[in-house]
Amino acid sequence: MNAKMNVDKVVLAYSGGLDTSVILTWLQETYDCEVVTFTADLGQGEELEPARAKAEAMGVSEIYIDDLREEFVRDFVFPMFRANTIYEGEYLLGTSIARPLIAKRLVEIAAETGADAISHGATGKGNDQVRFELGAYALNPDIKVIAPWREWDLGGRETLLAYAAERDIPIDMTRGNKSPFSTDANLLHISYEGGPLENPWTEPPAEMWRWSVSPEAAPNEGTYLELSFERGDIVAIDGVAMTPAQVLTELNRVGGANGVGRLDIVENRFVGMKSRGAYETPGGAIIMRAHRAIESITLDRAVAHLKDELMPRYAELIYNGFWWSPEREMLQVAIDHSQEHVNGDVRVKLYKGNIEIVGRRSPDSLFDERIATFEEDDGAYDQADAEGFIKLNALRLRTLASKRNG
Repeated sequence: MNAKMNVDKVVLAYSGGLDTSVILTWLQETYDCEVVTFTADLGQGEELEPARAKAEAMGVSEIYIDDLREEFVRDFVFPMFRANTIYEGEYLLGTSIARPLIAKRLVEIAAETGADAISHGATGKGNDQVRFELGAYALNPDIKVIAPWREWDLGGRETLLAYAAERDIPIDMTRGNKSPFSTDANLLHISYEGGPLENPWTEPPAEMWRWSVSPEAAPNEGTYLELSFERGDIVAIDGVAMTPAQVLTELNRVGGANGVGRLDIVENRFVGMKSRGAYETPGGAIIMRAHRAIESITLDRAVAHLKDELMPRYAELIYNGFWWSPEREMLQVAIDHSQEHVNGDVRVKLYKGNIEIVGRRSPDSLFDERIATFEEDDGAYDQADAEGFIKLNALRLRTLASKRNG
């Protein structure tokens, strides 16, 4: 975006950290505009009021700090897990799924405050710039977007610190015991990138992990949970009804205590590069396993297999920033329709990093013991019928073999 663009007011996704504090001042200087700050509480576990104090100290008069935890889990995380969504076979999309909600609020606040632009602190190398901006344009095609990392000549941390010092920007000027990793956290996960992780051969240091104990240090006795599903969503744990955010918070706590949910992967970013990241997603890992378990007895085979075929495409749409696209919405309708009878309970055993499914039951179960039994089935299934079934399916194979064998 050209720095000469005419902008009167900008809504900035603001954390109060070094990057966004510098961006706030840079926007005021470069665009001679008013800045509105927006800080989202997505369950990252950090005190957000200091962001308000910093914004006030920098002369910001319109400050938004929104508690979005319930909306995040109810309208974004749970719909994603109804599809058993996983990117490249491993990643549970913890960062990706938060971005469309932030984009939504940026656009909404811009409308509420009369702002004509939004701004974010995502770099020009990452996926988040794409996710924020695709979401914003999908919701307001006329919104202006300012991405400072693609415009300014401020390179790294030292340059930003010098900029802040020159302008008396209130930040922590010392690194101290600051983690060498770039992290992002919300109720679904915490991610780690950079530092020693930039070498994919280097093992993540033990002290890096924040949410989970190592499997070696987990309890020597298994922890059992009973998870109750309604229409594909968990609504209670051990018989206690909970809101979506409460469900995920509790599963993170119990899962982390049992060493569940650690992941170390190299993923393919939408912008073209490979990136190594480590993730902790204890609650999400449990939801994924339990949801598949309840679907195993409540979904028709063809429906379940079709869902599995659609899922990689659905996951790619979320990863690449197309949550607000018509194709994702179309897929969501199909996925949600499939969940009408995904009701019941799943019993899970957590033990030293493992998630074991040890029981499942449902009033809508398609599992018929009379048919599945290895004992007498009282005529529920005529085994002689299998002969014709096999011969019909073998017809093309026998024909092919006959031709090839001359």
